[in-house]
Amino acid sequence: RLYGRQGQYSTLEVHMPPNHQKYISWNGERFRNWAAKIGEKTVTVVELFLSCNKVEQQGYKACMALLKLADKYSVERLEAACSKALTYTPRPSFKSIQAILKSGQDKIVDSEPAASNTGEFGFTRGANYYTRRDGQC
Repeated sequence: RLYGRQGQYSTLEVHMPPNHQKYISWNGERFRNWAAKIGEKTVTVVELFLSCNKVEQQGYKACMALLKLADKYSVERLEAACSKALTYTPRPSFKSIQAILKSGQDKIVDSEPAASNTGEFGFTRGANYYTRRDGQC
């Protein structure tokens, strides 16, 4: 008999296969500490992976895969890839970071300054222009 609320996430260690029981010692803090040794942007991505599921443990596999990329590439490149991915989207995926590393985009330094909305060729309409006027989002 299971205890707790109906539909509640519950796993008994004795019901797990032996190769899964070794992961019992994993926890979010372990991944956060590991990421902190790599860099601030890597910590940000790990936090996103841990918080994007209903149950934190569902993000462990993505965290492990992400952090193991440092073994294949390097700590510096992983941090640079996480930083670059975060400039593209506020919620990068493991695959997007892996693609950045595979293609070497993390090695490319952005030499162009960010576009400015001031000046002769800046954004002239502004955000209000693009909002719907019928009251919908």
